[in-house]
Amino acid sequence: MHDFFKRENDYQASEVRRMQAAYERGTLSRRNFLQGMLATGLTLTSAAAILSSSRDVRAETPKHGGRARVAWNQHGPADTLDPALFTATIDYSRGRMHCNNLVQFRNDMSLAPDLAESWEVNADATEFTFHLQKGVTFHDGKDFGADDVVYSMNRHLGEASISKASSLVSMVSEWKKLDSHTVKAVLSSPNADLLAILGTFHFKILQDGAEDKEGYFSKVIGTGPFSCEEFSPGVRSVSKRNPDYFREGRPYVDEIEMFAITDNAARVNALVSGDVHLIGDLDPKAIKQIEAADGVELFSVESGATTEIVAMLDRHPGNNPDFVLALKLLCRRDRMVRSLIKGQGVVGNDHSISPAYAMHCETLPQREYDLDKAKFHLQRSGITTAELVTAEISGGAVDMCLLLQAEASKIGLDLQVKRVAPDGYWGNVWMKTPLASSGWNMRPTANIMLTLKYHSEAPWNDSVYKNSRLDQILLDTRAETDEAKRKDMFCEAQQLISDEAGTIIPYHKNYLDAKATGLQGMPRVPLAAFGGAEFPEFIWLA
Repeated sequence: MHDFFKRENDYQASEVRRMQAAYERGTLSRRNFLQGMLATGLTLTSAAAILSSSRDVRAETPKHGGRARVAWNQHGPADTLDPALFTATIDYSRGRMHCNNLVQFRNDMSLAPDLAESWEVNADATEFTFHLQKGVTFHDGKDFGADDVVYSMNRHLGEASISKASSLVSMVSEWKKLDSHTVKAVLSSPNADLLAILGTFHFKILQDGAEDKEGYFSKVIGTGPFSCEEFSPGVRSVSKRNPDYFREGRPYVDEIEMFAITDNAARVNALVSGDVHLIGDLDPKAIKQIEAADGVELFSVESGATTEIVAMLDRHPGNNPDFVLALKLLCRRDRMVRSLIKGQGVVGNDHSISPAYAMHCETLPQREYDLDKAKFHLQRSGITTAELVTAEISGGAVDMCLLLQAEASKIGLDLQVKRVAPDGYWGNVWMKTPLASSGWNMRPTANIMLTLKYHSEAPWNDSVYKNSRLDQILLDTRAETDEAKRKDMFCEAQQLISDEAGTIIPYHKNYLDAKATGLQGMPRVPLAAFGGAEFPEFIWLA
C-alpha cells in the first residue's frame, strides 16, 4: 500500500486510511467499505486489494469445523503424494496437508521452525545442525525423530535419486544422526541457501523406510495437520484433521477436499455458486466477474512467477539460436501485461529473476519488441513453420501463444498453435515437446530458482540449456558473502540466460486466486498459488 499512497493525493490517501481504520475496528461493513473506496476515485480492483490487505478484527479468532472444497486448474495421472516427485501446485498443497518440512516460510519470506525447533550454521555454511521437535507423532502414532529426517533427506542425494529437486542439494555430502532428535547436514561446498531450500516443496519429512512400506504413497503417512483419507490421481483427495497435530489448536477445518476443474469458466462459476471455497490460477479475464459477485473476492499476491514459452535447445527448432531470438523479439511485453494478466504482474526479460528477488539485475537492458530484427533472425534461421503446443496451465498461456502467432505471421513464420487439454500436461507435454508453454512458481532465492531451472544437470532444465560458466556462477554465489559482488555475479547469470537459454518470458505474474469471503486465514507466502500452498494449516470457515 506504500506505493499507492505515494501516488495518490493527500485527501484521497487520508480518506482511504480513515475508512480502512473503521473497517478494521468493525464499524464499517465490507460493502460500505468498497463503496467508500470507489467514491474516492479508486478502481474496484484497487479497492478490493486494499480490502484484502486490511485486518478484519471480526475475523481474528479462528473457528473450528467445516469442510473446505478447493479447486486447482489441472490434475492428471501424474498427481502424486511422494514429495520427491511433486511437479504442480496441487501436489504441493497435498504435501502441505500431510507432511512438514524442517523449516517453513513466513509471509515475509523469513524462516520459522517447523519440525526443526532450532538450528545452527557454521561460519562458512558447510555444516547445518538441526534440533528437532520432541513429542511429534506421525498419523499412525509412530514417534518422529532423527532417523526419519536422515532417510527423507537421503532420498534427494546421489545419482540414483528420483527427486525433482536433487540439483538443489547436490553439495550435501552427508546427513548425520547425532542423537535421537539432532541431525547435521555436511556440505562439500558452502551453500548459505540450504535453509531456504529445505523449506521448499520437495523436502517434506517422511517415515524412515517409506519406500519399503507397501501402499505408503497411496495414503502418505506424515506428521502434517491432515491425514490422507482418500487419494485418486487425476480425480480428488480427501484429507481429515489430525487431532494429534503438534501445533495446538491447528488445523481449523475438519476436512479438505481437493480436486481440479480444468475449465476456467466452470471453475469460477463453481466459486460464485458456492460449490467451492477456493480456486487457483484465476483467469485474469474473470476478474470483473469475481468483483461483481457477492460472497467472493480476489486473492492476489505479488510474486516472480512466470508464464512462458520454452524451446528445447537440443532439438529442432530450438537448436537454431536465430529462431529462438526471433521469437523473443516478437513479444509485445507491455501489451501482454495489460491484456493477458490485466496488470497483475510486471514485464519480463527472458530470464526467471523478477524484481521480486533481491538479486534482480535492474541494469540489464530490457529486450524490446522489434519486428525488423525478428524478421532478420528468422530469415537467417531458414525456418518458415513451427508448431507450438499449449494449454491453460498458467495465467495467459494460451493467449500468449495466440498473440505470438499473430506477430509471427507478420514476418513470414507460420507458427501453428496446437491447444491440448491441461489434464496430464506436465507428464505428457512438458519437457517432451520441442516448443511448448510452461509456467514456474517463484523460489525463495535467485540461486535456488536458477539452479532448479538452468543448471546443466538440473532435472527440470526445461530448455535443456547447458553453460559451464552459469554452473560456476551458481556454485560461487553460494559462498560469496559480499552482496555487491553477488549482485554482479547474478547480473552476469541473468544476461547469459536472457541471451542464450530457450525460455521466452514476457512477464512475471502475481499469484491470482479467488476465494469465498467466508474462507479466512489465507497466508501470503509468494512461492506458489494458494499462499505458497501453505493454506491447509491456517484456513478457517467464518
